[in-house]
Amino acid sequence: MSDGQESVMEMQNPVAAMPSRRLEVWLPILIIAVDQLTKWMVRQMLPLSNSVTVVDGFINITHVQNAGAAFGILNTAEFPFKSVLIAVIATAALVGVGVYAASLAHHQLVARIGLALIIGGATGNLIDRILAGSVVDFVDVYYRTYHFWAFNVADSAISVGVAIMIFDMLGLETLFSRSEAVK
Repeated sequence: MSDGQESVMEMQNPVAAMPSRRLEVWLPILIIAVDQLTKWMVRQMLPLSNSVTVVDGFINITHVQNAGAAFGILNTAEFPFKSVLIAVIATAALVGVGVYAASLAHHQLVARIGLALIIGGATGNLIDRILAGSVVDFVDVYYRTYHFWAFNVADSAISVGVAIMIFDMLGLETLFSRSEAVK
């Protein structure tokens, strides 16, 4: 078939010409499911503020509530409609990320994966904010008396997604590409 005939066929059937976006659908769904399952398990098995040691001197599972934003920002601040305001801002950011993700070309796989992780994580935390007014965090990484902010699966997905996006923007994905190594 000639290129002209293929173009005519693509115009007649625009759905066939659109690349599959299964990755952008299933990866966030997987992140949301694992995030919500782990948060449910923590709520069911570990009373608030209690801990279970995983690796002594390094990692605990500690049930905490984050009523603030990322990294506990605004967690202790109290003002009217705080949970609603944070949920609205999170929703707006999620919509913005979703619109940007939908605009990416099919060949921009690295960016699509990064954004899918961000969307899944942001949605997982937004579900908590809407249903409970706060987010369940439980991974407590520490060394001696220094504790990193407690986090969850959604936070991890967001962090990994942001790192992937930074690598993509800097063009560092070529470091991991086989096709570049062969050249």
